[in-house]
Amino acid sequence: MTGSSSSAQGTSTLDRFFHITERGSTVATEVRAGLVTFFAMAYIIILNPLIIGTTEDHTGHALGIPQVAAATALAAGVMTIAFGLIARYPFGIATGLGINTLVAVTLVSGEGLTWPEAMGLVVIDGIIIVLLAISGFRVAVFNAIPRELKAAMGVGIGLFIAMIGLVDAGFVRRIPDAAGTTVPVGLGINGSIASWPTFVFVVGLIMCGILVAKQVRGGLFIGIVLTTVLGMIIEAATGAGPSVVDGKPNPTGWNLAVPTIPSSFGGLPDLSLVGAVDLIGAFSRIGVLSASLLVFTLVLANFFDAMGTMTALGKQAGLVDEDGNLPDMKKALIVEGAGAIVGGGVSASSNTVYVDSAAGIADGARTGLANVVTGVLFLLAMFLTPLYEIVPIEAASPVLVIVGALMMAQIKDIDFSQFHIALPAFLTIIIMPFTYSIANGIGVGFITYVLVAVATGRAKTVHWLLWLIAALFLVYFAIDPVMSAVG
Repeated sequence: MTGSSSSAQGTSTLDRFFHITERGSTVATEVRAGLVTFFAMAYIIILNPLIIGTTEDHTGHALGIPQVAAATALAAGVMTIAFGLIARYPFGIATGLGINTLVAVTLVSGEGLTWPEAMGLVVIDGIIIVLLAISGFRVAVFNAIPRELKAAMGVGIGLFIAMIGLVDAGFVRRIPDAAGTTVPVGLGINGSIASWPTFVFVVGLIMCGILVAKQVRGGLFIGIVLTTVLGMIIEAATGAGPSVVDGKPNPTGWNLAVPTIPSSFGGLPDLSLVGAVDLIGAFSRIGVLSASLLVFTLVLANFFDAMGTMTALGKQAGLVDEDGNLPDMKKALIVEGAGAIVGGGVSASSNTVYVDSAAGIADGARTGLANVVTGVLFLLAMFLTPLYEIVPIEAASPVLVIVGALMMAQIKDIDFSQFHIALPAFLTIIIMPFTYSIANGIGVGFITYVLVAVATGRAKTVHWLLWLIAALFLVYFAIDPVMSAVG
């Protein structure tokens, strides 16, 4: 009797802490949805090392793939759990795509910074983001955004998610300029679904779509598992292999992880990159002004990537108020900002709220408990390779496309009959998937919103913060010529 009472008390405490019942969820749902979010995000443990782990700085030093993989999983695990426990929302956190490319291509390869110097700028970026959140500035900006633009962010992010899923699965592929066509992307290979991995994606998409349409509990999780099993069977029968073999492309191979039983089931992670940061080296190497402009670029990209993502995820989960604002937004933004500090501190690049969390939300996640589950799996992934090497991206990509379809529902909150609203909303929506950047979509939308308001005599209705942000984005979009001018 005592044991039963103690168990009930424990469950009640867990329930109250995470507001599980209050948000219409259950412990089982949160655990399952946390698994879904992990499998939708786990590709970053493989992809981030390929982006920043292989690039050499001017000294010839590369971070290394195993080291970056361990640091990526560590930062994602720590920050996702922290966000779940403090902010108590089901928004996973990991290395931000786009920011990591910016760090590798612009800071290291372009500006000639060493890796510790580049990560030092990422840490400074995080400190500034946290201070802006503590001051209340980030919340003030969030509240100043018109409701229609918040809805446009959600729709644009939905299309962005779907685009990521389609491209990662090979269903949509980039066409090289040398191909002699003006079409930037095409269907499969030469217009056909000519690879087994893409076939697995198509089957998975149909399967997940049917499960969601039939409102099967855990449908997306079931879809990932079944698609992975199908992938393992097909790989065993066909031997499609990876998409790159001995440095040469294999278009019909699996994009990242190959769905086979790994030769090793784990090992100790190499965490030698933790703390390998130089906070002031960049300022002496390229000058205070140039380094400051690079920090400005990082801050603006981080600031609005996270804001747009949290807006969309909160709305999808039904956690926002009638104006599209999340309760306790300030606390969430402070924790999210700390992700850049932690990510830079372990040389994994800036960590931010992950749009792929929408997969877990679509499967029922409503509280920070789902985040705790996702975060624990990231920490285990440092030791247990099968957690992210067995599930191919082609098995997780169908979930991203389904989530994109679900997030399109927010378009009903935009009044397209009012063109002064329709144009900035439309540009916000389409720029995100077309440029693979949430921040770009938000920036173009804000600038257009302000300009159209001025031209139509509505300048007084524009909040002063939107004027400021539009001006900052103008600088952001012109950062390359500005850097050249000061260089």
